[in-house]
Amino acid sequence: MILLCFFPHTVIRYMPSPKNLLLSRWQEHRKRTFRLLPEWRLTSIEQARHYVNERGFIFFWPVKGVDLPSLWVATAGDRPVPNEHDDPGHITWDWKDQALGKRWWYYAKVLRRKATLISLEILPYFYALSENYGDMAHDHLEAYEAGRLTIAARNIYEALLREGALDSLSLRRASGLSRARDSEWQRALEDLQADFKILPVGIAQAGAWHYAFIYDLTLRHYPQLAALARPIGEAEARRRLLKVYLESVGAVPPTMAQKLFGWSPPIFQRTVRSLIEQGEICYALHPQRAEEWLALPSLGED
Repeated sequence: MILLCFFPHTVIRYMPSPKNLLLSRWQEHRKRTFRLLPEWRLTSIEQARHYVNERGFIFFWPVKGVDLPSLWVATAGDRPVPNEHDDPGHITWDWKDQALGKRWWYYAKVLRRKATLISLEILPYFYALSENYGDMAHDHLEAYEAGRLTIAARNIYEALLREGALDSLSLRRASGLSRARDSEWQRALEDLQADFKILPVGIAQAGAWHYAFIYDLTLRHYPQLAALARPIGEAEARRRLLKVYLESVGAVPPTMAQKLFGWSPPIFQRTVRSLIEQGEICYALHPQRAEEWLALPSLGED
């Protein structure tokens, strides 16, 4: 229970005492949400699509130091991604390519600038937190003038705005970046993807490997996205995303959750406090860790 003490002109909120995290219950939760048991592994693209919708957002491949379900682990098991291209787990690569352009989910380098799959239900909550206002022709200029986009990113965006969807080789030429350093090119692509301005929508038989992403503008590919995101306030969006994240991982150190979303400490703390007050999450004491964790209330005991 949250107690409120009233003094003149002041309201002091006392947060509930942390629960004790039950490790066995937490581990059972993660077996289900990460699909860790062989009988729960994904075996088809239809199951993969359902899994993304079930979890809200996941990584394509696991990311070191970040706790979040991934398509790889849910399909191939909790093991490193091998270099051998004939590993059966690489069926996930085929599923990802088959899904490009079909609007089954949103795929781009988003969280931690790593390949992320986002369900269409959760996508507007991410977009509501982006530096976009639904003006496909001008949002990028505001970002550029505010110093949030490099000139390379601006040129890439304007090439897609002008020419339509382009494979990466054609896009590099059209944006005048053929001679740019690879690091400059990659950073620009990641900046634009992380802020929901562009995304891969297909594969072209181009380049030395006969494999290149085709990119397009997010609002051209998802024309209703801005309208869906417009009624969602930033505080509401953060609460929804953090709650969905906890539903996947069960419990997590606060610092890891904050780094995943990239929110400032004050904003993150306000989001946590709001969800605790609503009874959606709680602080929990991990029996093997010193710091308090965030957890689902069902995974702890008083």
